[in-house]
Amino acid sequence: MNLLQRIGLMLSGTVAFSSWHPAWTQESQAKPNGPTAPVHEVPQQLWPEPPKAPANAPNVVVILIDDVGFGASSAFGGPINTPNFERLANTGLRYNSFHMNALCSPTRAALLTGRNNHQVGFGSIAEWSAPYPGYNTIIPKSAATIAEILKENGYSTSAYGKWHNTPMWQVNPAGPFDRWPTGLGFEHFYGFIQAADDQYYPRIYSDTAPAEPSKTPKEGYTFTTDIANNAIQWLHQHDAVANDKPFFIYFATGATHEPHQVPKQYIDHYRGHFDQGWDVLRKEIFDRQKAEGLIPANADFTPRPDGLPAWDSLTDDQKKLLAHEAEVYAGYLEQADYEVGRVLDAIREEGKADNTIVFTIIGDNGASAEGGLEGHDARDVNGKPRTIEERNDIAELLGSELYMNHYAAAWAWALNSPWVGTKQDASHLGGVTDPLIINWPGHIKPGIRGQFSHVNDIAPTIYDIAGIKFPDEIAGVKQIPLEGKSLVYTFDNPNAPTRHTLQYFTTSGNRGIYKDGWWAGNRYHSTWEAPLPPTNTDKDIDVHPWELYNLNDDPAQAHNLADKYPEKLKELIKIFDEEAIRNHAYPLLPARSSPLDATQRDKASFVYRSGDERVPLRYAPGFFGHAYTIDADVIVPPDGAEGVILADGGELGGLSLFVKNNHVYYEVNVSNDHSDQLVATQTLRPGLQHIKLVVTPNASALAASASVSSAGFSSRGPVSGSVRLSVNGTPAGQAQFSSVYAAGETLDVGSDLGSPVSLEYKTPYRFTGTIDKVTVTLQ
Repeated sequence: MNLLQRIGLMLSGTVAFSSWHPAWTQESQAKPNGPTAPVHEVPQQLWPEPPKAPANAPNVVVILIDDVGFGASSAFGGPINTPNFERLANTGLRYNSFHMNALCSPTRAALLTGRNNHQVGFGSIAEWSAPYPGYNTIIPKSAATIAEILKENGYSTSAYGKWHNTPMWQVNPAGPFDRWPTGLGFEHFYGFIQAADDQYYPRIYSDTAPAEPSKTPKEGYTFTTDIANNAIQWLHQHDAVANDKPFFIYFATGATHEPHQVPKQYIDHYRGHFDQGWDVLRKEIFDRQKAEGLIPANADFTPRPDGLPAWDSLTDDQKKLLAHEAEVYAGYLEQADYEVGRVLDAIREEGKADNTIVFTIIGDNGASAEGGLEGHDARDVNGKPRTIEERNDIAELLGSELYMNHYAAAWAWALNSPWVGTKQDASHLGGVTDPLIINWPGHIKPGIRGQFSHVNDIAPTIYDIAGIKFPDEIAGVKQIPLEGKSLVYTFDNPNAPTRHTLQYFTTSGNRGIYKDGWWAGNRYHSTWEAPLPPTNTDKDIDVHPWELYNLNDDPAQAHNLADKYPEKLKELIKIFDEEAIRNHAYPLLPARSSPLDATQRDKASFVYRSGDERVPLRYAPGFFGHAYTIDADVIVPPDGAEGVILADGGELGGLSLFVKNNHVYYEVNVSNDHSDQLVATQTLRPGLQHIKLVVTPNASALAASASVSSAGFSSRGPVSGSVRLSVNGTPAGQAQFSSVYAAGETLDVGSDLGSPVSLEYKTPYRFTGTIDKVTVTLQ
């Protein structure tokens, strides 16, 4: 028998291994001298079992559109064409008594956790945190999100668009990241973190890393299209490698929050559609809603509130501009509908639509009246609105990247038909009521549902339809019980009594309480009025009297019953107080702060190196109110250099130190005004160069002050001052600037990401030499 034959027989087990090699005899395998290792039983081969979803668990898609009124979308009687929302509504269930909180972050926190917003630290938006349990913006580990629970039950999870539920002091390149989307159960995130962003130059994160748009606005970039593309790509990848695994997608557009930015072709669809004005528009919407059965038959039409002007009281120039504002907004919402449709089409093309339940929430609060009585767009160098005539001159540019625009407050009132109130008004239904559509082919028949429901009902509904029992503990942490109620009981029974019988509301000092069909509310102020200061005492919060409504008889809050039923009102006020205490809602208007404030306020020196990009404003130097110096050590190649050394902001406001044509430039841009610029008197030579900029504000001008807006864009007025430039200790120029401060977007070293601060270059305009170090010193 040759060697190959012996090996074959040995491998087959026919011949023992020892039989074909003389050295391997039984004698040669005698025990060696000394101790031997113990013989262990070989362990069973077993891989850890991954989580598996319940049998036939559906895919889940939650769509959330920002700042939309109840009567805006054509799916609920509105004037704005939303065919994809209509398609979902016509084959699904429309809920006309679905409620949320009157502001973005609180609604999202309740949606994602199934608890009340104050229970999870979001009594207000992430930018307005305060050191109280109901306002610290920290979702506790005892309040697991939908994504966390679905992931633990075999789902793939991803989120897109606006997030707005991470503490702002944790939004930085170093983390911590445990309360970013990827730390709260989402395996992938693509979008922005804060309240709002430029739709053409957004500050995007992919998971936890900054990411730049793949196109420029001129090449057709918009944020809503970008997140749709990213979601579709994720769906295709998921289908390729995990086809049998259910998925959860949270698709939350930045649209239609300010800025109202959208490509012109969408705006053109609405030319002349709002020339009738807001008074006529609201009545048109109301009549359609009544005719189509979208609102209760006993809802009464309510008048325009005091403080909002009649359309007929406006001048022709005002009507022209303000009607165009509504045209821009309408295009903005239509584009959001289109991009949502693309994502849903991708699911359909993959053959997954029949086993996918889609929750579409058209608005995270009521329509926004934050634009003021005339809306806003173009501003002068002092930050003040330009005249109506000047604004009409640039009106065709609204929707572009050049303006942070918003429509007039009365459009919000009209588009909130039939409800009273707007965004931030938790005392009336208009601030807290938006359309909900639930679509699940083969499981839900078309219809309208009027049961009182709340955004915290979505999480328990998802667990119910997925067959998931809500856990008492997750990772050893005992869970806060869910506050919401599953809506599955409404799917087949339009007349089932509501199971969500009690719900408190409070936002920005405005208060509301619902109990068994009754509503009591107290309005602190309306958003088109001048904002009132926060207070930790709530001492002066009772600006207006409480109101009382029986929603069963008066669903649109047309008839205040406070004088008729004073005892009922007292009962509801007491219940509000009990709920506010239980949920940590007091104080109702806390003074805003964050753990970062003290450390940043005391920090005077900031050192950066090349590649330090997308530094959030909270971590960047607070130039305002200080004299400051910028010291930059750079190496210039033999053939010269160009590019940005340091930039803070963008085209709507910012400052930039850069090199062009071998000359150092310093520019401050306030409200897109580029008049303040200093150019070095000498060329920049090759080799190591020390560039020093000394900026001294005029003391008298520092009396003018303002604050950075919630979206992170500058709203500060100008402060004049002197600017001196030197290179290697040699003076290279000086000038008087009308403003030495401006900020917005983020701070970048070695580039200017996002929109450009200066018209002298196109972004990113990376520095072609070497940046050793840049030091900013505040004095």
